[in-house]
Amino acid sequence: MSTLVETVFPRRLGAGFRWLVASSWTSNLGDGLMMAAGPLLVASQTRDPVLVAAAVMASQLPWLLFGLVAGAIADRLDRRVVIMTMNAVRAVLLVGLVVVVWTGHVNIWLVLVALFAMGTAEVFADTTSSTLVPMLVDKRDLGIANARIMAGLITANQLAGPALGAVLFAVGSAVPFTLQAACVALGVALVSRIGTPPGAVRPDVDSHIRQDIAEGMRWLVGNRPVRTLALVIVTFNVTFAAPMSVLVLWAQERVGVDAAGYGLLATASAVGGIVATVSYGRLERRVPLATLMRVALLCEVVFHLAMAFTTSFPVALGLMVFFGAYAFVWGTLSNAVRQRAVPTELQGRVSSVYMICVMGGMLLGSLLGGMIARQWGLTAPWWFAFAGAGITLVLVWRELGHIAHADEAAEPTA
Repeated sequence: MSTLVETVFPRRLGAGFRWLVASSWTSNLGDGLMMAAGPLLVASQTRDPVLVAAAVMASQLPWLLFGLVAGAIADRLDRRVVIMTMNAVRAVLLVGLVVVVWTGHVNIWLVLVALFAMGTAEVFADTTSSTLVPMLVDKRDLGIANARIMAGLITANQLAGPALGAVLFAVGSAVPFTLQAACVALGVALVSRIGTPPGAVRPDVDSHIRQDIAEGMRWLVGNRPVRTLALVIVTFNVTFAAPMSVLVLWAQERVGVDAAGYGLLATASAVGGIVATVSYGRLERRVPLATLMRVALLCEVVFHLAMAFTTSFPVALGLMVFFGAYAFVWGTLSNAVRQRAVPTELQGRVSSVYMICVMGGMLLGSLLGGMIARQWGLTAPWWFAFAGAGITLVLVWRELGHIAHADEAAEPTA
């Protein structure tokens, strides 16, 4: 057992990182339960498509409304305390939701308010959590550290959590939320064990929060590699979200799957991510970082092209596994590259900009995907994604060499 623990969580990463991973994995399991139980609870209260869509927006909108503020707060206050406080708020909100569900007083408006409030607290907790990784491990280990964090996201949040959440909801509509509250509370206890220095990472904070946000934006805009990476993330999230927004319709009409087949298709990427988890350490050691980034983005272009052509369910299933593998590598590596380049006192603000890039790109891509599919058919979003991702990759191909080693730049350049 000790050998397995050493392999998965090398001792050199430190005890603090192990506590952080334990907290992250526990919280991700709870969030995975919500991924299935939340929509099921909404559907049990209303069949209005507008209200169902509003429930999805209630969880996503806080990132766009409060993301920049959350990043500034992470750089102004004791990060460990922020995470514990925000997750404690989430636990209290979940307990309140459980009470109204158990007592039969739940209604769609209470659910929408609860989802928005929990989403807001999650923005502050998740933004701050990402800043702890570079505080706990050396720069050279950021890749493997992020791989371990993302492994929990894939297995607990995307694979096990939703399935368990659906089963528990069938047992009792309040059961998955009760377990989620317990997971979040346990996550708070685990974070409390992390031994980061008390207080903020900035010794003197006498500026207005708007000035802090502006400072973070100026740093990002002035650092060419980090700025380009942000643009790549926006673009590739737009192109990715376009076909994914209509994946269920494409799968049914183009590939000819039923509900069970679509479920397999939707979770196949998690299998690919698990495979990549095992191999990421070797990849980072043996392949130059710039080459690894180029290959990952090239795989994205190829994936979109292959999905545009396929009409076979087994092929589509294999492609989704392929997608999960290279997406895990890209996500892990891009996070590590950014964390190595950004100064500690700016990690929160720059991280929040990246999350807004991710969420904003997803929202825009989803809107475009629906419009493109309505006008030109369900395969058209895949062609849009192929063309957009391909053109973007050509434009940034040479720049990826600078992005991969952004931490080696002595000064930000305009």
